[in-house]
Amino acid sequence: MREISSESITAALAEMCIEANHYLTPDMEAALKKAGDQEVSPLGKQVLSQLRENLKIADEETIPICQDTGMAVVFVEMGQDVHITGSSLSDAINEGVRKGYTEGYLRKSVVSDPIERVNTKDNTPAVIHYDIVPGDKFKMTLAPKGFGSENMSRIFMLKPAEGIEGVKNAVLTAVGDAGPNACPPMVVGVGIGGTFEKAALLSKKALLREAGSHSDIPYVKDLEIELLDRINKSGIGPGGLGGRMTALAVNVLTYPTHIAGLPVAVNICCHVNRHSVREL
Repeated sequence: MREISSESITAALAEMCIEANHYLTPDMEAALKKAGDQEVSPLGKQVLSQLRENLKIADEETIPICQDTGMAVVFVEMGQDVHITGSSLSDAINEGVRKGYTEGYLRKSVVSDPIERVNTKDNTPAVIHYDIVPGDKFKMTLAPKGFGSENMSRIFMLKPAEGIEGVKNAVLTAVGDAGPNACPPMVVGVGIGGTFEKAALLSKKALLREAGSHSDIPYVKDLEIELLDRINKSGIGPGGLGGRMTALAVNVLTYPTHIAGLPVAVNICCHVNRHSVREL
């Protein structure tokens, strides 16, 4: 049995909150550069240039790459042979978020109740997803999610007869409705299958996959390529001001589902698609 202290989890999460909000991951940086090279609209090129300049300033001056530093979403892969010492795992994660957002002077955007809306003043609680896996590894992925793009997400409960064309129409409808509100160029996460809530979780996890990579499932890979091409022909463009580069990537995850259902969820993220990964 491998032991990991709750204090080390808290310390790692605090660093991850600051890292994810200040620095773009290499895959997203490469995707933005590629978008700038491929954009044909002069205004679109200007927007992409400004976005890259913003990232450069954020890096050099250690300021957040976006004023909306998001709600902390944490994915935990915990080996069944791991034992957490000290406080509970959930408490350790939330303490890490609290430290990261307060000590890193990041904007606190979480309210304690969806109707009464009193700010918690430390960006907790986080939204935590646990996955128990074999072995003794412990991995955390933090994805701060801003709500400009989160609010544009959709779920569709399709009839099985609608098939792959129904899936395509659902994704294109969600992206079209989002338009400039999701701060394009965007990354589009798609979850297909499972149940209502499973499809939504799949779509959020899909955003974590490296931009430019594709599914190992042939038809899913083809779907990702086709959807990216069709989205980039929509004319929404960078900043919603027209152009070719509306999306940087379309990532799709699938899961078995019921004979009577075809759930499809679309979780959209803005051009920064922030995340940080640590293994302890």
